[in-house]
Amino acid sequence: MFTGIIEEVGYVERVTKGAKSSKLRIRADSVLQDVKTGDSICTSGVCLTVTGLGAGWFEADVMAETMRRSKLGSLKTGSRVNLERAMKLDGRFGGHLVGGHIDGTGVIRSVMREDNAVWITVSAAGSLLRYIVEKGSIAVDGVSLTVASVDEEGFRVSVIPHTGKETTLLEQGVGCEVNLECDVICKYVEMLLYRGTEQSAKEERLSEDFLRRNGFK
Repeated sequence: MFTGIIEEVGYVERVTKGAKSSKLRIRADSVLQDVKTGDSICTSGVCLTVTGLGAGWFEADVMAETMRRSKLGSLKTGSRVNLERAMKLDGRFGGHLVGGHIDGTGVIRSVMREDNAVWITVSAAGSLLRYIVEKGSIAVDGVSLTVASVDEEGFRVSVIPHTGKETTLLEQGVGCEVNLECDVICKYVEMLLYRGTEQSAKEERLSEDFLRRNGFK
């Protein structure tokens, strides 16, 4: 598990393409401390297993399912990536629970500065927006952010100066793809409420009206 608090921005040194998969070599520094083969490093929101280590780099395999679900397939030599080691239970928990399991991708629709912060609006599919709620949490390229607003087409987040400086979020402009991981709690709640009625879950958004009809007050 991760927290969405980025420790370092690294960059892709090498991409080895397979038929539907790839192997990445990523240059990094601080996130390699105490890391060994088999450990997990969240890479722009995707949990990757370290398969090789060297002086200032690590390697990881990206399977076909991850290529389909995320934007990792578009990474190339020189691409900058947000990095975070797996969380420790003896430290402060500053973000929210991030599994590193991408639900899908969104596209940046607008970027607007307001005083010291930057508003980013992201378009996303309805299948993802059903799990995104105002003032809830969302991981965008692995960064833990608070949802300021959400509508039928996308959602907005506000990026403070520190987050902008320590991550890749503000390096990306309108039209760029971002990895999205919705709050896992929403998905578990939906599964329990619908009790296996998968078709109903797809047709109806989790709402106050739905909760009332199912006995919640």
